[in-house]
Amino acid sequence: MTSSLSFRPIDAGWTLRASAGPAPGGLTDAVAAVVPGCVHTDLLAAGLIPDPFLDDNESALAWIGLVDWTYATTFPWTTDAADRTDLVFEGLDTVTTILLNGRAVGSTANQHRSYRFDVRDALVEGDNELVVRFRSPVKYANEQSVALGVRQRPYPLPYDAIRKSACSFGWDWGIATYTSGIVKPVGLESWSVARLAQTRVVAAPDGDGGTITVDVELERSRHDPVVVTVRVGGVETSGSLAGDDTTTTVTLSLAEVERWWPVGYGAQPLYDVEVELVAAADGMVLDRTARKVGFRDVRWDMTPDEAGTPFTLVVNDQPVFVKGVNWIPDDALTVRVTRDRVRRRFEQALDANLNLIRVWGGGLYESDDFYELADELGLLVWQDFLFACAAYAEEDPLRSEVEAEARENIVRLGHHASLVLLTGNNENLWGYEDWGWKLRLDGKTWGAHYYYELFPALVAELAPHVPYAPGSPFSPGMGWDGQTQTGPHPNDEQHGSMHLWEQWNRRDWHTYREHTPRFVAEFGWQGPPAWSTLVRSVSDAPLTPESPGMIVHQKAMEGNTKLTNGLIPHFRMPEAMEDWHWAMQLNQALAVRTALEHFRSWAPHTQGAIVWQLNDCWPVTSWAAIDGDERPKPLYYGLKNAFAPRLATIQPRDGGLAAVLVNDTAEPWSGGFVARRLGFAGDELARFETPVSLSPRETVTVSLPADVAVAADLASELVVAGVDDVRGFWFFAEPRDSALGAAEVEVHAEPVADGTRVTLTASTLVRDLTLLVDKVDADAVASDALVTLLPGESATLIVRHDGDGLAASALSDPRVLRTANELVAS
Repeated sequence: MTSSLSFRPIDAGWTLRASAGPAPGGLTDAVAAVVPGCVHTDLLAAGLIPDPFLDDNESALAWIGLVDWTYATTFPWTTDAADRTDLVFEGLDTVTTILLNGRAVGSTANQHRSYRFDVRDALVEGDNELVVRFRSPVKYANEQSVALGVRQRPYPLPYDAIRKSACSFGWDWGIATYTSGIVKPVGLESWSVARLAQTRVVAAPDGDGGTITVDVELERSRHDPVVVTVRVGGVETSGSLAGDDTTTTVTLSLAEVERWWPVGYGAQPLYDVEVELVAAADGMVLDRTARKVGFRDVRWDMTPDEAGTPFTLVVNDQPVFVKGVNWIPDDALTVRVTRDRVRRRFEQALDANLNLIRVWGGGLYESDDFYELADELGLLVWQDFLFACAAYAEEDPLRSEVEAEARENIVRLGHHASLVLLTGNNENLWGYEDWGWKLRLDGKTWGAHYYYELFPALVAELAPHVPYAPGSPFSPGMGWDGQTQTGPHPNDEQHGSMHLWEQWNRRDWHTYREHTPRFVAEFGWQGPPAWSTLVRSVSDAPLTPESPGMIVHQKAMEGNTKLTNGLIPHFRMPEAMEDWHWAMQLNQALAVRTALEHFRSWAPHTQGAIVWQLNDCWPVTSWAAIDGDERPKPLYYGLKNAFAPRLATIQPRDGGLAAVLVNDTAEPWSGGFVARRLGFAGDELARFETPVSLSPRETVTVSLPADVAVAADLASELVVAGVDDVRGFWFFAEPRDSALGAAEVEVHAEPVADGTRVTLTASTLVRDLTLLVDKVDADAVASDALVTLLPGESATLIVRHDGDGLAASALSDPRVLRTANELVAS
């Protein structure tokens, strides 16, 4: 008689204690632990450490990464009739020895994969003791760096020598946590005859129908014949395996399917694929699994043209302009990231008109929840393999771990309709060329084998339907001859993808307009978090840009200097802290909005931009649009407006000005185009009108005549151009050099079902009006921001919040109602 596979979680009765290293007194005693969880969350729950995200608690808690930790529990066991019982860890962070009833049953050294150990002979009737001993990740990484040979990286600790989330060692936006813990479920899996060791599912459209291909690999305990059954809706097929067979392919055809589309291009129908492993002798279901799939074709068009090499995403034969953001782990204590939290981030992304999330290579392969939600919501996913900004050894034990994690995650992610690109690394191809690595490596390996050989081979074997690129940035035509990289430079703007960081690091943000890349995979500008987030996490008195807590929560090299250098060309430097905070938030938003409008204006030559970054993992001054307390910054609204489905933007062209109209919708767009040169008082100085008609997904450039495009008084004139309420603005002078006066705005507020409807009426020219509503209600969120109004114009937005409506007097408080005007007018 056979039996079905069963899984019994081991999630109760866990304790945690410090077993070696510089732990404060008392932590050698056991405390209650939650599994899944991590050391930090358990110590927090026990009241033994302060919140690491507040003030300078980061440095006060650095000892955690130097300690060896021990998790332990007991669980009852009664012998059953199964052939095998495996101890399964879905995720361990990171270096462990595992003991069951005092016997070492396994060891681990990779956060990015799962582990399975046959423990049937180690189990005893009655109570069983399970112990997981964690090595200090800092000490282990240092040891491995010496053993493998020190290699180049931008930060002191050798995150490149351990297969652990690189940013857990700290980054230029991230807290150093050096986490340890049983971060994913653990349990006992009992099974007989065979189990589904690997199941790969591919959905391929074919005319009006589609094909589901299921590749199965079995692990066996007996040589019994089995059957693999695949079911989609009411359609079913199966394949038989003889007693010695461990692999089979089952194909199922559907006469009619609906195509899956990215958000903004169509619907996201998903199909449930059920796979069962059945004993041929008695029909017992031995194992089962399920996938949700969508039918779509995806490719990246890299056909050379007269300008270079494009990098154009094509889904179902439809070119897609990528409106993207880079993603980092959403909490530095990653075990706290729930499905609901990921959904909140994704809903914010959709509200900001985004269509792609790039999972950056210094973080994690995200949870199944992440990719399932992306499938459901139509958000495309670009997934880096987890290598970032460093040279990596190609020798064992690292080499074997890299292959194991890559195999597992290609298989785990390959069926997702949202997954449109796997990328070998973040910036390592570029780093090898330009960051002095060649000299300092002195012949050592640096990762080329992974990016140019191993990963493409594994993708071809396990998920050939998923596109692959060796790195980001990357120029098509690059290669590795065993000694040097061949082909174009990896960050050549006319070939493939590029990263643009000179603007933030050394140059003014107006110089984004000097670049016309084919695709931008990273660029960004810093700004502080929302005011409520800032004052919750930093208790400095007085609070200043340079006060101690502010410096702890600013991780970028010379970050505040770069903030200042980037502001001064545009605005005067404020002295008061809240004015400084607003100025830096506004400048961040203007920098990125300016770049995005410029990149979109060059479509289809430029076919995408991925902003660094969507989210934060703790409260910090950073490049994020949504801060560590989940609050949108003004940058968020800059993304939302610049990525609007229909955009009118005014750009310099051929010594003059042109209005560029972008129609990123499936419907034609036509109407009367109007461009006006105005004085700041609203007086019309010149006007140009012409009918326009745009096809779906079309970009049209309208040159503006000189009487509109040339100012008589640079300091007090602007151009407004667009179709109906879709319009763009051009100011001839920087705000600090302009005649922009004080903002005069009347605020009307009335309660509505979800919060407060706010009507803002300007009696003067008002630039980039923003309500910092978290200062009124820490949980309030405005529907729009960065609103420019001409004299006499009004705008209406919704402030979402709980409770009674917000008072107009509170919203009109100068601390809350902010504009560019007060950063100019004295």
